[in-house]
Amino acid sequence: MDRLKKVQRVLLYTLFLNMLVAGAKIFYGYTTNAMSMLSDGLHSFLDGTSNIIGLIGVWIASRPPDKEHPYGHRKFETLSTIAIAVLILLAGVEILKRAYHSLVVPHEIEVTSLSFMIMLMTLAINTGVMIYETKKGRELKSEFLVADAMHTKTDIFVSFSVIVSLIAATAGYPFIDTVVSLSIAFLIVKMGFGILKPATDVLTDAVCINPDEIEKVACRLKGIKECHGIRTRGKEGAVHVDLHILVDPEMKTGEAHELAHSVEDAIKKEFPSVIDVVVHIEPFR
Repeated sequence: MDRLKKVQRVLLYTLFLNMLVAGAKIFYGYTTNAMSMLSDGLHSFLDGTSNIIGLIGVWIASRPPDKEHPYGHRKFETLSTIAIAVLILLAGVEILKRAYHSLVVPHEIEVTSLSFMIMLMTLAINTGVMIYETKKGRELKSEFLVADAMHTKTDIFVSFSVIVSLIAATAGYPFIDTVVSLSIAFLIVKMGFGILKPATDVLTDAVCINPDEIEKVACRLKGIKECHGIRTRGKEGAVHVDLHILVDPEMKTGEAHELAHSVEDAIKKEFPSVIDVVVHIEPFR
C-alpha cells in the first residue's frame, strides 16, 4: 500500500476515536459545569479537527508532480501541520478566556462517578492512540502523524490533570478546576509552538543533513578532488541535495557523468531519506 494511503488510514482511525472521546467530555463537562473537563473536551475535539485537515493535506500531498509543482506536492502535508499548530494556539487562547471568566464568575461543579469513568476511559483511549500514531508516524516518516501524536500525548497529561481537579472539587476545592484549565491552556500553547517550529523549518528550506557528512561520502569516491557548495532541503523521508564536485580537468565528459551518478548513488545509500541529488561538475585547479 502507498505510504500516503497508509497515513490516511491511520488518520481515519484516530479521527473516529478523537471524536468519540471529545463528544463524551464536552457533553458531560457542559452538563456538570466542570470547566477543566469541558476544556479537555475542546482539546480532544481539536484533535479530530486536525485529523480532518491532515486527511485533506495528505490527499493533496499524494498527487504526483506536475508542471506547476515539478518537485511534487509533499509540502501540503507540512502546510497541514502548520494549520494544526495554528488551531492549537487558538484553542489555547479560547480556554484561557474561559478560565478567566470562571475566575471572575464563580461556578459550582457537579462531580459524579460517571465523570471519573468518562475521564478514565478517554485516558486509556488517548494512550492507545498516542502509541499507535507515534509508531506509524516514525514507520511511515510522516511529520504530520508525529505532530498529531505529540498533540495526543498532551491529552494524556491533560486528562490526568482533569481527574485531579475533579478529586479536588469533591474535596471542597472547586477553584482547582480553574487552575487546571489555565495549566491546560499553557500546555496547549507550548505544544502549538513545538509543532510550528519544525514545520516552518521545512517551508523555509532549513538544513536537513550536516554538509560535512555529505562531503565525507562524496570524497570517498575515486576521481573526486574536492567537494563544496553542499545544500540540503526538504523533510524527513524526502530530502533534496545539491553539491559541486571538482574533478581532473582532463576527465572525459562520459567519465564525469558516470562519476556524478556514483556520487548520487553513494549519498542515497548513506542517507535513505534523500530522494534527489543534483551534482554540479567543475574542473579542479
